[in-house]
Order: sequence, then C-alpha cells, then structure tokens
Amino acid sequence: MPEKKQPSCEATLSAGRFAAGEDPAKRDQILEGAKRVFMTVGFDAASMNDITREAGVSKGTIYVYFENKDDLFAALMERERLRLGQSMQNILADIQSAEEGLRRYGIDFALQVTKQETIFAMRTMVAVATRMPKLSGRFFHDDTLNVRNVLERFLERQMASGNLRIDDVKLAARQYIDLTTGSFLKMRLFGDMPTPPPRAEIESVVESGLKVFLAAYGPAPK
Repeated sequence: MPEKKQPSCEATLSAGRFAAGEDPAKRDQILEGAKRVFMTVGFDAASMNDITREAGVSKGTIYVYFENKDDLFAALMERERLRLGQSMQNILADIQSAEEGLRRYGIDFALQVTKQETIFAMRTMVAVATRMPKLSGRFFHDDTLNVRNVLERFLERQMASGNLRIDDVKLAARQYIDLTTGSFLKMRLFGDMPTPPPRAEIESVVESGLKVFLAAYGPAPK
C-alpha cells in the first residue's frame, strides 16, 4: 500500500490556518484589547497581563505577536496611522476640484485628529519620546499613506491641471494642515479644549483657512 502523503504547510495555510504570529484577525484582536487598556489606565500603568485579559488571549499568544508593551504600542500607532492615511487618500481619490478636495480634506482631518483617542495617542507619544525615539519617526514615516504625503500628491495633481501654483509642495501641505487644524490640535493637546470641537466650528475654520491658502496658491488671474 502506498504511503499516505501528509498535507504540506502550504496546503494547511491555504485551508484557512495561519503560521504562528501571522493571523491578522488575532493580531487585530490583541491590538483592540491593548487600545482599550491604554485608553482606560494609560500607557505606563498598563501591563501585558491587563492586555492579555482584555484581548481574551493567552500570554503565550500575545508574545508570539509582540515582543513587549512598547512593541505593541508602536504597532497600534502604526495601524492607526495607516488607517488615517488610507481614509484621507480615499477622500481625495476622485475629486477634480482643488477647492472641494481641500475643503473635504481639511474638515475630515480636523475631525479625526481632535478625537479623544487621537489626542490620547499623541500625548502618549510625547510622553515616551525620550524612551522610544523611533516611535514618532514611524508615525511620521515618509511613505505613501502618510497624511501629509497624501495631501502633497493631491496638490501636485492640481498643479498639473493648472488649478494651483505652488513652488514648494511640502511647505504648502504643512501650511494647509496648520491653517485648518493647528489651533484645534494645540488646544486639545494642552487641555484648553476638553472635548472635540463641533463640526460647525471646524467647517468655519477650514473655510477661513481655505480662503487664505487659495489666495496664496490659487491660479493666476486671467
């Protein structure tokens, strides 16, 4: 009788199982548990035991995915950064009008960065910056889903269409972000604004910042 062939590793994986540490659903489960713990007790007071209980996984499982609490927090920040970048990219994907694209970008970005969980994450990153110097570098990493780079590419498309005149795209992108979110973000970070601003207030500030931006970078009058 011929020897029965055992299923290969590839076959097992293709049947819906993942190699250790490679299951995206399990990884997200751990990250969501960690997020709840960090938001409740803060980063320094949180323990891996707390996160294990909240995520509903074993201690052995959590260490398969993350080396320690710092590694877990860095992964959580990276996930949120990519989610925000993808969201902003989707907003601008099919918009042809420079004014409308900038308006929607400004409003949505301000809504996102003034949320309580975003403010908590930023405060935590500042608090651990000296101990984890690479964390902020990862958060502001210069890749395609960095929120500033998403805006830069939109500005470049508008320049190519003749809708904007910009000499320094990187500078212009930073200026627009500051025009539309700077005051809100600073007040939220330093506790001068305890709750997120109303959407109507955000829209008013974005409209004002948009006028300033277009006055500086709009097309030359015919």
